[in-house]
Amino acid sequence: MKRCFLIGSILMLVVMDVFSQKTEKGQSNNGDSYFLMDLSYMNDAIFMGRRDSIAAPYLLPSVGYYEKSGLFFDATVSYLTSSEEQRVDLFYLTGGYLFNSERWSGGVSGTAYFYNDASYNVQSEVVADLTGLVSYDFKLAEISLYASSYFNKNSSPDIFLGTILDRTFYAMDRHLLVAPRFSVFAGSQYFYEEYYTTSRLGNRKTGNGGQGSGQGGSTDPGTEVTTVQISEASEFNVLNMELSLPMQYHFDQFILSFTPSWAFPQTSATLTTDDAVYEEDLKNVFYWSLGISYWFTLEK
Repeated sequence: MKRCFLIGSILMLVVMDVFSQKTEKGQSNNGDSYFLMDLSYMNDAIFMGRRDSIAAPYLLPSVGYYEKSGLFFDATVSYLTSSEEQRVDLFYLTGGYLFNSERWSGGVSGTAYFYNDASYNVQSEVVADLTGLVSYDFKLAEISLYASSYFNKNSSPDIFLGTILDRTFYAMDRHLLVAPRFSVFAGSQYFYEEYYTTSRLGNRKTGNGGQGSGQGGSTDPGTEVTTVQISEASEFNVLNMELSLPMQYHFDQFILSFTPSWAFPQTSATLTTDDAVYEEDLKNVFYWSLGISYWFTLEK
């Protein structure tokens, strides 16, 4: 099977944390260019181990074109399916270049994000990113190095670096792929500061009357927060450690996938508002995604 590595932001919102994750699609397309259509569901929006106090489950239809030269383009819609709010919450476009050899693989990509004004996604103030990933297969395990820059609406860009260790196991005549993975990511938190200012503490953009406290901090529902500062925003710290178990089953031109993940967020934020100082109490979180993909070529 040909191993095509779809990096970081290509499927970021499918696993939401994973913003930083690489996922592999094994395909017997003999090196031809192909289209890939995918429909996935994720039970909550997780980014760098962070999430909103209100769950954000998404249905994510996407379509992509992958040129045999390595160039690709992908478009994804994120439809919020919560019981209280249902809407298109995000549309994003990704383009880039992928490469793959016997031992080395990786690529570079750029993504533009178009969030609904009412979105309470923890990434909702991000407008674009540039991402790079390089992997080396040591046979016993594969090690990947990840680097990205995320651009925010009203603040400095965030820089993230990560290391990913995984190993792919095959079964059922190589139709079933299981890839246990351990990831560590570090970076700044400007995205989180903007999110708290616009959504989390009192400035909630959804129609819940401004209620909803942080995962650790709490505010009076009537509090009006005009400014929020995170003292760690400009610092480069470990932000998330994660265990995941991506599983894929390939049959004909279909791919079934399921990925359970356990995020262990690090470096709690210290939030300073107009009225008080809050120490965030980050919680470990389990989340998952489920999807089906179909790929086809236009070449004989």
